Amino acid sequence: MARILVAEDERAVREFVRRALAHEGHDVTLVEDGLQALDVLQGETFDLLLTDIVMPAMDGIALALKVARDKPDMKILLMSGYAAERQRAHNLDELIHRVIAKPFTLREICAAVEDTLAGRAPKGAD
Repeated sequence: MARILVAEDERAVREFVRRALAHEGHDVTLVEDGLQALDVLQGETFDLLLTDIVMPAMDGIALALKVARDKPDMKILLMSGYAAERQRAHNLDELIHRVIAKPFTLREICAAVEDTLAGRAPKGAD
């Protein structure tokens, strides 16, 4: 399956996503913020970056912009519980696959990841 880097500051969400994606057979690496994600990306290759938008140190939008510039082949999926942040991220449509709204179910996060990895259009708008 895929190597996925998850950047999420909430431990419970991070662990929920890890369990869900590992159950689907993915190799999942967890970090707590955008700066940690950049550190990990210096030495490792991933198929997908799944990042929260609102995080300390470096938010997910700044992280997505940097990753899109430095690793243009990496797919990017954002997640957020804030409608205003989801709207702000829609300005990045050319760089990211989609923004998934929190809270999400196990089925929703797995489907969003599979669609992103496959390059399929999102089913429904967030």
